[in-house]
Amino acid sequence: MRSSRLTIILAICVFALAASAQRKPIEWTDQQKPIVDAIKHLRSVPDDQRGKVTRDLALQIRQLPPSDNKLELANALASLSTEGDFGHDTLQEVATTLAETLKLHPGPQKSGEPSFPYMELASLVRYEHVQVSLDDPQYENAMAKLEADDQRRANADFTLSDLNGHPWTLKSLRGKVVVVNFWATWCPPCRKELPDLEELSKRFKDQGLVILALSDEDIAKVKPFVEQRNLTYPVLLDTGGKVAKEYDVDGIPKTFVYDRDGKLVAQAIDMRTQKQFLEMLGKAGIK
Repeated sequence: MRSSRLTIILAICVFALAASAQRKPIEWTDQQKPIVDAIKHLRSVPDDQRGKVTRDLALQIRQLPPSDNKLELANALASLSTEGDFGHDTLQEVATTLAETLKLHPGPQKSGEPSFPYMELASLVRYEHVQVSLDDPQYENAMAKLEADDQRRANADFTLSDLNGHPWTLKSLRGKVVVVNFWATWCPPCRKELPDLEELSKRFKDQGLVILALSDEDIAKVKPFVEQRNLTYPVLLDTGGKVAKEYDVDGIPKTFVYDRDGKLVAQAIDMRTQKQFLEMLGKAGIK
């Protein structure tokens, strides 16, 4: 989970990765530079304003002429648009911008797999329920990959130890509602949702809710972080990111909810608010 793909969540890292791949710095036009700066600082925008700012940026990007730079901007904005609850209309504008950009400037295919912008767009459509029109084999392949990923996650099982050495096995928790949350101490959106997960864990413990938080970091880093924040739900050590690979987690946070029968009923591709977590838990019968 320490792969470079994870850092795509950070727009500035997206730009750096692209520049590295091209072996030369990206040259932003005067029209693009204000958008670049706004995306870099999007996380500092208050949540009650971030939806509008994101929508405005999507519209500004849509007006740019087709280019590699435009695709980088559309993709970076999409990566940041799901960090919370900024409204369906916002996500729709972001997805429309990315889809229209790909229509005019298709992304390169890598090793026979869809490139990241297509996976980002497919994730918005499948998990955030937006609608786009894009007749492109890479997009179709991206949607098919997500379907296959979900099939594996639906049948997943693992055994990992918590910070006290106690083992937890997913399928042994049948009869309970289980939330599997992939996170890391260095991840800003992960840290932002921790208090809500803690509150939900305490609130619904008597209803059989179990939250399992998986990190691939060393215990020396994770344990003091958890103790400092007084987190009481199980934090499991996914050494080497083996379970994350089985779930095909290439960006965090990501959350999966299993109902009492062990059925995968909800998932989140990014940070969720407490309201969004409650909606997910509702699909598992917890209200």
